[in-house]
Amino acid sequence: MSVPIKVRDDFSAVDIRGHARRCKDGAQVRRLLAIATILDGGSRSDAALIGGVTLQIVRDWVLRFNADGPEGLATRKAPGPQTILNDGHRRALEEIVEAGPIPAVHGVVRWRIIDLAQWLWDEFRISISKQALGHELRTMGYRKLTARPRHHGQRPEDITAFKKSSPPVWRKSPASFPKERL
Repeated sequence: MSVPIKVRDDFSAVDIRGHARRCKDGAQVRRLLAIATILDGGSRSDAALIGGVTLQIVRDWVLRFNADGPEGLATRKAPGPQTILNDGHRRALEEIVEAGPIPAVHGVVRWRIIDLAQWLWDEFRISISKQALGHELRTMGYRKLTARPRHHGQRPEDITAFKKSSPPVWRKSPASFPKERL
């Protein structure tokens, strides 16, 4: 049987329970109470029962508590997957988005995410999903905006010539004539 990891002794069980009372995070409170049980002299199995976890997780909590104190037992946000693009890829992507596509070269008149994903594959041999590339572009400060299409030969005077005014829906009643008295 292995020897349990020693819990740091600069906090007492009373101190830990005081932190638990002031804490707003329920999961952190559960972890703190499990550590307080160990500091009171209880077994790691008792702490696991209080925390509703296994002995391995209690061991991980002890390591976190030893490293960072009561704040180390706070619920942390998961880091998520690592990004596929590095800074060089992002700079090149930013340059190509800012410059816009050249229809003869790129075969498109405006960039779509799928077109940019294909460009990344052609340039760097990086396979990235549309969702991941969209997330990268949003973190770079770009938003998906689409301008209303306009024909290159459109003239403003033609627009005014073809505008039609709609007839009013409500019409005034004809003026009523006073009735003759008999």
